[in-house]
Amino acid sequence: MAKILLVDDDKNMLVMLERIIRSKNESIEILKAPDGKEAIKQVKKGNPQVVLMDIQMPDMDGLAAFAELKKINPKQLVIMMTGYGTTDTAIEAMKSGAYDYITKPFDSNALLSVVNTALRASEMMNEVVVVEDAVDTKDINLNIRSIIGLSPRMQEVYKKIGQIAGTSVPVILIGDSGTGKELVARAIYHNSNRSAKPFLAINCAAIPETLLEAELFGYEKGSFTGAAERKIGKFELCNGGTIFLDEIGDMPMSIQAKILRVLQEHELERVGGTETIKVDVRIISATNKDLKKLIEENKFREDLYYRLNVIQINLPSLKERKEDIPDIVSYFLKRFNYEFGKNISEIPKKSMEALLAYDWPGNVRELENIIKRGVVTTTGKILQIDLGRASALAAHEPEAPLTEDTFFTQTYDQHKSLEDLIDSVSESLLEKMLVLPEDSPDRKDLIGKLEKSLIVKALKKLSDNQVQTARLLGITRNTLRSRINEYSSRKD
Repeated sequence: MAKILLVDDDKNMLVMLERIIRSKNESIEILKAPDGKEAIKQVKKGNPQVVLMDIQMPDMDGLAAFAELKKINPKQLVIMMTGYGTTDTAIEAMKSGAYDYITKPFDSNALLSVVNTALRASEMMNEVVVVEDAVDTKDINLNIRSIIGLSPRMQEVYKKIGQIAGTSVPVILIGDSGTGKELVARAIYHNSNRSAKPFLAINCAAIPETLLEAELFGYEKGSFTGAAERKIGKFELCNGGTIFLDEIGDMPMSIQAKILRVLQEHELERVGGTETIKVDVRIISATNKDLKKLIEENKFREDLYYRLNVIQINLPSLKERKEDIPDIVSYFLKRFNYEFGKNISEIPKKSMEALLAYDWPGNVRELENIIKRGVVTTTGKILQIDLGRASALAAHEPEAPLTEDTFFTQTYDQHKSLEDLIDSVSESLLEKMLVLPEDSPDRKDLIGKLEKSLIVKALKKLSDNQVQTARLLGITRNTLRSRINEYSSRKD
């Protein structure tokens, strides 16, 4: 359970902050402190993931308390609250290692965005990634993620991690989606001499070009419409630490030039600013694209490629290391048994044979989702896997291509057990659709309406993040974009 400490000498402010945070997540545990001294006691006792603290308080102010909190836990994420007239003080705090700051009076959505981002950053920093030598351990720690596999291809990956983790050289991870690039990035971070400093992950494909530059480099007040105050970018937030740039092949050329400057000169300028800011950040990047081909097409800078590609680690697809599948299945079974309070101990031989025969286009992530769904839906001690989700698992044949007629039924089949998506479709309409002739215009029209409803629901759930939405729906991002464009052009 996430835990947040609120620190302010104004009781009404504490009440308001708690109400705003709980409005979106009632399960968050809220701790409160009226001053810096009490905040220190609460951190020692409660170990919150994030501290949201006012700067101006009697006795011990926020800056003094912040310095003490960092001594207790160097990884403690602290968000400073400040009035409009004291933003310079907040920025000084950030130079000392604060995660971010917000100004009073603040917008509720902006506050929630900062808090949620900090919670995610705390999870990534504190969830240690290790190489698992064996999977027969009885104790599973949900704060530790394991990279599983003893195949020769994975042994090469482990060797590279060990060789370069203690350095600060840029690293590029090459591999298909779902092969574990972020896990490897975090393993490098946790074994580096920067492990006490921030680790932040940015998906370059998930953020629109107009926002990505501001997200990475920050901006000055008034630099564009809506820039009501100065904002610190991810590179400044991550100073001294490690930043993971995922989907680097989708980064616009204009931003690539600025990334190159950070690598070469260790400096940047905020959007709309003239001040040169020195930063010391290790960059780990990842892509599933052929960067050399993108260079030939003038879509990726050759000089940036060679700066990022000091060390390259190639992650094998799951079909290239099928001998690891039994160990991976065993690990996920133990992990999800622990997470969901189950005691599943057996896997049918036929199910394992099907898992070994499948080519896994979604790689380890797809296998993880299948085991997780199996654990959730199994009631006895023998794991029941939904082999019907992909016909290839049952028949040991390649998965049929996704057609307009099968998209909705496959997606609904895949997610009908998920509570958060079932409200987006109508059971009666679905039953009506299934009894209509396949070539019926009414059936095709109904499929389109149901499909649109599910996509809209998923996009809303994931805050319009197309990368995550496509992953949730089990389709490619290009397919999702095509559907969005198609439905946007319709009048219904």
